[in-house]
Amino acid sequence: MKYSVFIHTNHKQNVGALVAKHALLRNSRNTDKFDVQFIHTKDHSFLHAREGQHYLRAGQSRVWLNDDLQSFTPLRFMPPELMDYQGRAVVIDPDIFAVGDVWELLSRDMQGSAIMCRTRAGRKGRSGALASSVMLLDCEQLTDWKCEQQFNEMFDFKRDYMPWIGLKLEPREKISLFEDQWNDFDRLTSETKLLHNTKRKTQPWKTGLPVDYRPAENESPWSPLLWVKKARRVLFGEYGLLGEYKPHPDAAQEAYFFGLLKECVQKGIVSESDLHNEMQQNNVRHDVFEILDRTQPLTA
Repeated sequence: MKYSVFIHTNHKQNVGALVAKHALLRNSRNTDKFDVQFIHTKDHSFLHAREGQHYLRAGQSRVWLNDDLQSFTPLRFMPPELMDYQGRAVVIDPDIFAVGDVWELLSRDMQGSAIMCRTRAGRKGRSGALASSVMLLDCEQLTDWKCEQQFNEMFDFKRDYMPWIGLKLEPREKISLFEDQWNDFDRLTSETKLLHNTKRKTQPWKTGLPVDYRPAENESPWSPLLWVKKARRVLFGEYGLLGEYKPHPDAAQEAYFFGLLKECVQKGIVSESDLHNEMQQNNVRHDVFEILDRTQPLTA
């Protein structure tokens, strides 16, 4: 059986994706048993063909922008196709960093499930949404996953992005849950296996940069907050008045990311030239070299 890990990403999260791949391989004792691949938005023309068009999201009409921080998210449904609907795959966001051995997840007994993931927190979780940001997939059971076709259905207003991304369109009996540690939301403990810096505004490599993601507009159509959000967008643009990325509240998570990035620079996985280029594009904080200079090597 073939085993692969996929990191889906875009031009704004290149550094995160490279660090994520390094962490997966660094922390596994079984790298001969699986490979790690990128699924990049630049390689999929069907995303770019929809630039500026309206699609259905949370019952509302939104404009598709490939320049958005998270324009890669539909690609998390592509691994079964890329695997020719055979074998096992794990798919992760580019802001997820292995602390444990991902082989433990790839090789676990799925007990007949097609998908394993964790629950969402907060209001989305209470509505039944699941976290598709880390999924273990039995590709043979997912022959109905056709990423390009299903992406295009959003623009025909036949498919809503939010139920799709929250796995609410999948038969619930096909899905089972793994431990939260395999997708630990901004929590780093001795039990963490995959650390997810899921709160976009505090991603450690973005601190101080202008916010370049669009807030969700999932409120009720009668909610005053929804109308405030829409007014801000109309009056000031997609990213107007959103402020700057903030420091991560957990210094240990910041230290872990920069420890991994320092290893990437030392190994030539990420060059200093790469970092200068990413800084110029406001994809990486402008004090990254100062941070790396004072970052202590990781001990394990």
